[in-house]
Amino acid sequence: MKKKAVVLYSGGLDSTTCMALALEQGFDPFAISFSYGQRHQHELAVARANARTVGAVEHLVVDFDLRLMGGSALTAEIDVPKNGVGNEIPVTYVPARNTIFLSFALGWTEVLGACDIFIGVNALDYSGYPDCRPEFIAAYQTMANLATKAGVEGTGTLVIHTPLISLTKAQIIQTGVRLGVDYGLTHSCYDPAPDGRSCGRCDSCRLRLKGFAEAGLVDPLVYQ
Repeated sequence: MKKKAVVLYSGGLDSTTCMALALEQGFDPFAISFSYGQRHQHELAVARANARTVGAVEHLVVDFDLRLMGGSALTAEIDVPKNGVGNEIPVTYVPARNTIFLSFALGWTEVLGACDIFIGVNALDYSGYPDCRPEFIAAYQTMANLATKAGVEGTGTLVIHTPLISLTKAQIIQTGVRLGVDYGLTHSCYDPAPDGRSCGRCDSCRLRLKGFAEAGLVDPLVYQ
């Protein structure tokens, strides 16, 4: 039997590529997505529609509301920046988001009797979020192995896989193409139109378009 792995899956380019890599490594991927009050609900709709198509054995959507705290252009009435990626942590950073996501993933991993989590964080072509760095992932993995029944009893060691963390966006796309990923089934925009078309100007769109251009490929998505 294949080993089970929980894959954090947003419906975006990176998480879909991460799912394909989990499959290539011989895992049965159990996709977990989050309805956390994000303003860009289209990405979640894409995740719901395509999780099994892109390889998930099961798809769990966890519902909670970070709008109660706000503090981000993705969860509060703050304009999404459209002027390019800067050097500071942008207002699209959602406080503690990956810490919370990984905690839910960790719980499901324990219930499934699994020891592996895949997350598509990236520390090269990204918006500068602090919870996408290798230091954060390493610290979380250490904590998780102190916090779980399997870790305490010595019956299993949790591993957080970050196969995209040192890749450029172009390299991520090239990897996905090699694995047969259909990037037409993904969505990345922080501020899409009501019909789901990507804005082409937010940080996420800019990084995505830059990646396709550097990979010598055409993004299959339709932009505003």
